[in-house]
Amino acid sequence: MSHNLSALSGRKGLKDNLFDRVGQLSQQQGAPDPADLERLGREFLVGTAALHGTASFYDFTRPDNRGKKVYVCNGSACQCAGTQQHVFDQLQNHFSEAEIGHMTCLGRCYENSAFHYQGRNYSGNAIDSMDAIIRQGQEMQSAYAVRHHGKAVLTRSSTDARIGLQALLQRSPEEVLAEIQLAQLRGRGGAGFPIGQKLAFCRQAAGTDKFIICNADEGDPGAFSDRYLLEERPERVVEGMLIAAYAAGANSGLLYIRAEYPEAVRSLESVVKTFYAQGLLGDRILDSDFSFHLRVIKAQGAYICGEETALINSVEGQRPEVRTRPPYPAVQGLFNMPTVVNNVETLACLPWIAEQGGAAFAAIGSEQSKGTKLISLDSFFNRPGIVEVEMGTPLNVVIYELGGGFRQPVKALHIGGPLGGLLPLHLIDQLSIDFSTFAQAGLLLGHASILCIPQEMRLIDYLAQLLAFAAYESCGKCFPCRLGTKRAEELLTAAAGGDALIDRQLFDDLLFTLQTGSLCAHGGGIPLPVRNALQWFPDELAPYFST
Repeated sequence: MSHNLSALSGRKGLKDNLFDRVGQLSQQQGAPDPADLERLGREFLVGTAALHGTASFYDFTRPDNRGKKVYVCNGSACQCAGTQQHVFDQLQNHFSEAEIGHMTCLGRCYENSAFHYQGRNYSGNAIDSMDAIIRQGQEMQSAYAVRHHGKAVLTRSSTDARIGLQALLQRSPEEVLAEIQLAQLRGRGGAGFPIGQKLAFCRQAAGTDKFIICNADEGDPGAFSDRYLLEERPERVVEGMLIAAYAAGANSGLLYIRAEYPEAVRSLESVVKTFYAQGLLGDRILDSDFSFHLRVIKAQGAYICGEETALINSVEGQRPEVRTRPPYPAVQGLFNMPTVVNNVETLACLPWIAEQGGAAFAAIGSEQSKGTKLISLDSFFNRPGIVEVEMGTPLNVVIYELGGGFRQPVKALHIGGPLGGLLPLHLIDQLSIDFSTFAQAGLLLGHASILCIPQEMRLIDYLAQLLAFAAYESCGKCFPCRLGTKRAEELLTAAAGGDALIDRQLFDDLLFTLQTGSLCAHGGGIPLPVRNALQWFPDELAPYFST
């Protein structure tokens, strides 16, 4: 990162945000005009080359996005379901190939056939009604089941945020922080780091301004639990940010929401506006000494922005490359100020903790994993949708009772997103939904999305698609990830096409270099599902390797 660019971007802060301005320049044509970028650079005192580097990175601001009119979801869930070729063929009846782009992922994993047109997402049978969608702007309803098993923390009905904040402000920030720490809430985005520690680090750090960022750009293909909270429980997400800010001593925040979730963007913008109108955001909230300003910023299509330091670079208008650590964001983050970044589900747990107490939250779940977890079930389940379960719930209960089992033969499960574990069905009875049992089995719980790989799909094809995704989404900051993901994609693609066999020693060395040498979890985590596949499906994969 550049400290100077961070400081220059921080001159105008979040009110007149450099990254947001780049996105606005792209709205009409799909990419900013070079002359407009140059003028923007002069306004912010940022070099034109730096802004071109930024704009050329994102799916929806890069030059080759110019002229795109419709986008096909190419997420893993839709690919496994085999629906997207039909979507593409149908769209070609209305658009030229040059006008059709891609998005990953639209969060329609429960019914697939997903695409995006004119600021709205569609899925299911909508593709067969394109004439009506184009002529009349017709919207298609897309519903999915939401259930809970045990205590309902996140799926419970919405409560009055005003009452919650009034009760919050009667306690000191130190008391609120202590309750969050007592709850032992671990981050729900992947690494499972305790949010109470992050908030404490931020509170102790020196800084004139401190920030809370809701990372709503975690685009794990197969996961749509964040989308559920953003669209169906947005008040809870905003209230969670207020609680985090109060505990950490932060005065500003932002919701960084993925462009692939346009309905979520509109939902959160509406809630933020309402909170301001009701005096629940802004200066001296509810006539207290607590002030917190919040705005929504729409991302522009980059999976790597789910990594907290890449997200911070993005907001500053820099190329979203991962930062080296230390310093950690809680000490030096956005605009060089202390910053806490947490994902949607983590922050959405805080209102329940504030209301019921940290001890009550810690009483739910298992010894190492407290509270509940949202799980995304894809379209291969008889009962797809969102389920909330208490941590420690056996995986077989999720699969066979809550999900109703599989509607067609399934070969393997990929749990927790692209960097999560890939497991055969016989492991289902040995696992439960918590961090420790997954780690002990050499897996990663992550987002806890469950993506099914059908029996008919060749595993080599799935792995080739997975590494193609990893290579495309690499930020390019470190050599192991930038070169390693691409090389792995090439090896797997050639083997899948019957063009060459993979040298097993070379491939193992490549995976080792990715895991140990990458700067962040993107390159460091992608070897896990590949190794899982080699471990559990050796007979199927052996013909593609030379030794």
